[in-house]
Amino acid sequence: MSYKRWNVEKAIVLALRELGGTASRKIIRQTIATNEYANLKYEDVYDTKVSARTGRAYNPFLYDFNFGLKNLLTVGYISSMEWGKEISLTSTGRTAELSNYPTSEQTQLVTNYWNQKTRERVHRKLTAMQESDDKLADRDEDLVVIDDPESRQDADESQWKSDLIECLKKFNSGKFENFSRALISKMGVTIDKNRGVVRSADHGIDGFGYFKSDEFRTSRVAIQCKRYTQDQVSEPEIDKFKGVMDSFNAEYGIFVTTSHFTNRAKAKAMQGNNTVTLIDGQELADLVEKYELQITPIKTYTLNAYYYEQD
Repeated sequence: MSYKRWNVEKAIVLALRELGGTASRKIIRQTIATNEYANLKYEDVYDTKVSARTGRAYNPFLYDFNFGLKNLLTVGYISSMEWGKEISLTSTGRTAELSNYPTSEQTQLVTNYWNQKTRERVHRKLTAMQESDDKLADRDEDLVVIDDPESRQDADESQWKSDLIECLKKFNSGKFENFSRALISKMGVTIDKNRGVVRSADHGIDGFGYFKSDEFRTSRVAIQCKRYTQDQVSEPEIDKFKGVMDSFNAEYGIFVTTSHFTNRAKAKAMQGNNTVTLIDGQELADLVEKYELQITPIKTYTLNAYYYEQD
């Protein structure tokens, strides 16, 4: 199925307003996916395609997201897109009536900006062709790269995280449960050696352990893992897990999936005394990065926009 192009400027502004006017690119995307701004759903933001040339998964939404940010910068709704810094709304971006966006004047500003960028890009490609044909970017992967370093970093991060999620989806149940327990252990939960390794067919629980929050309090934690390729985790699955938590006298639960959760599942997770922490595929990838679980960090450099500017 071909990817549907999205105009995401309104979604970005709504997310930033929700977040107080300033946030990182990653948090903006998470907020758009969670709140379904501008009719964008979780899968629209995070689903991947496979490159025809490399055979690797990548996130095409970054194409729309980065272009949307550039458009908002062009019309004065965000203040900058500086390397390593958060995105901030201007006073115009905070107060503008979005039902009027884009006006004819804003449309012309954006058109002029991209026409100029197209001319610059064509010039760089022609130069690259003269030097070496193999420097031309893959047609699919060009979608997620725009001419600022932060956008390229977004694309690089999305690439390896997409690969990670695809690999996790191919794990068998036992390996995915072992992976989840290893990750949760790194998060500070001590797995019970006697009760903490319970296979999925036994009582519907995949792990059990203890979390020490301070010198005086230790909580019982139940773990559930669902390795889904497409399906969302629904409310009945959370409800069932909560029942199992009761049988283990668990105060807290952690539900891990390679997919994501329905809104009703999210609401159910927060009800009652035994709340459930939900970890979807994207959060799973972020946690693997944070705790460096079976990954190897590689240090590299990207050129700032300065090197590509025309004198």
